[in-house]
Amino acid sequence: MLKVENAEVLGWEHAIRGMRNPMNSWAKSDSEVSICECERWPHDVKKSFACLGSNDLDLMKRLRNAGTDHRKFMRMIVVYADLTAPLYWWKEYDTYKVATVANSTSTMHKIHSKPFELSDFSCDHMTEGTLAYFETVIAKLEEIRLRYVNEGKNKEDWYDLIQLLPSSYNQMRTCTMNYETLINIYYARKAHKLEEWHSFCRWIESLPYAKELIVAAEE
Repeated sequence: MLKVENAEVLGWEHAIRGMRNPMNSWAKSDSEVSICECERWPHDVKKSFACLGSNDLDLMKRLRNAGTDHRKFMRMIVVYADLTAPLYWWKEYDTYKVATVANSTSTMHKIHSKPFELSDFSCDHMTEGTLAYFETVIAKLEEIRLRYVNEGKNKEDWYDLIQLLPSSYNQMRTCTMNYETLINIYYARKAHKLEEWHSFCRWIESLPYAKELIVAAEE
């Protein structure tokens, strides 16, 4: 299971201005900017692109095709999102350390704060027999959690929770990425055996101008 929420893409104006710096071609920019009226944001954060003009998009595609040295503007298009996924998926995501940042919910501090439920885990591909056994594991975790909460937060109980916790436990992280990083992720993981990677790649495909700038990067 993988869920994406609160996604936002920023930096279009800066990326376009930057990509036109080498040839001083700012006057050729033809993208339309819409202004966010939300007063709680600083004035320079209010700007977001309604659509890319044909001149700007054509230059972006040519720079993209020229390779990573030339498409530096891709690193300036920044993506924020809340991702919820199992720990076994996060282990693989964590191999991408360049241009990614994540703040996660804490298993160390908050693992005991709510009852364990089947919905807390990614078990959508378990067979019937395995799922039945897995429910006994969840019941044991909940038994330990209640003992930890009600009997003085014994450290042995806390270690039992942490070390028994399956890698299918879902964790939410607020993540920062950019379009260049997403190109690397997309082409490395689009054929992966984990369904979570397929879900993530489908989400990448849904991002603004992803079809032109990310998915088509190796055409």
